[in-house]
Amino acid sequence: MAMKPRITVVTLGVDDLERAVRFYRDGLGFPTDGIVGAEYAHGAVAFFNLEGGLKLALFPRASIAHDAGIPADVTDVSGRTELTIGHNVGSASEVDDVMALVLQAGATIVKPAQETFWGGYADYFQCPDRHLWEVVWNPHWASPG
Repeated sequence: MAMKPRITVVTLGVDDLERAVRFYRDGLGFPTDGIVGAEYAHGAVAFFNLEGGLKLALFPRASIAHDAGIPADVTDVSGRTELTIGHNVGSASEVDDVMALVLQAGATIVKPAQETFWGGYADYFQCPDRHLWEVVWNPHWASPG
């Protein structure tokens, strides 16, 4: 038996669940039913339905540590380079449009949009919990739907 090669949920540890929900729901327009599971100790989480059946989950860092049975300080990685999230778009101008949206929503621009060495156009931003996102136009890939 082998593990099937797929990812169904990407979970981000957050410092402030309500702030994170506002950023992704109100700022970026990602659909969600909001915070669920708050009636359970270490259970509050928010799920966002993304295209292609993928889900994004936001879970407080302390709850991740509790759930995984690891010390809470292990989840605090300096620099936040343990994960990046890629968001591909259909054109260079869409990169700029997305960057304007995330900036207005409260993101921090880490690397302004620019031509890449491989012929694309990309930038990096961090959400309020410092997760690193890359917004990319890749002329070598089919345009996303």
